[in-house]
Amino acid sequence: MIGCLCIHGFTGSPDEVAPLAEYLRKRTDWMIKTPTLPGHGEELHLKGITHDQWFQAAEHELQALMNECETVYVIGFSMGGVIAVYLAEKYHIDKLVLLSAAFYYVNPRQLWEDIRDMFRNGWRRIGEHPLFIRYKNKVRSTPIAAVLEFRKLVNEVRPRLPYVHVPVLIVQGEKDGIVPLKSAHYLYQRIGSSKKKLLFLPESYHHVCHSADRHVLFAEVEKFLRESGND
Repeated sequence: MIGCLCIHGFTGSPDEVAPLAEYLRKRTDWMIKTPTLPGHGEELHLKGITHDQWFQAAEHELQALMNECETVYVIGFSMGGVIAVYLAEKYHIDKLVLLSAAFYYVNPRQLWEDIRDMFRNGWRRIGEHPLFIRYKNKVRSTPIAAVLEFRKLVNEVRPRLPYVHVPVLIVQGEKDGIVPLKSAHYLYQRIGSSKKKLLFLPESYHHVCHSADRHVLFAEVEKFLRESGND
């Protein structure tokens, strides 16, 4: 049995990885898990939550999957990508997929380009744009302490990168306004895996599973996970 753990991002929910998870469910007989990290979900309750709790929750889900499956893959989006690296260094997993992994974050220049695109696409009233509303609501619901915990998490995992040796696919949207391109290059250079691939999606924003290139992404992830051979 093959198991696949898909981990969402900071202030997010399983919906961020749901399109990819559904694609894999339809095309495989794998056990696909998309848990919700503590304090996350459709409504945020991040007050008092620490980064250690996010690590522990992910570890619990991975251990449960490893108890049922001989082969285990981990897919992480944004902060979930950082957590996925933590898991890959600590546990024996078989393959790793990192989507918009947030080892660097917030690209102000591209964020401004996103806003300009909203106007180009006919959204004269920026306050009504769904992307703007989503980020505005997240900012309002996210305590500063939670942001600090996110930064602690990233700082704790960065030194572990050279000790990760599983095959890895690193995916980055070229229009990402949250995680800059240098994050993907940094990952590729620092991670210890000898089998690693870097995939750039020219029409994708931060949420690559929901972006214009998503079907390319899904096919590349499936191809990577189905390839035989280990690191």
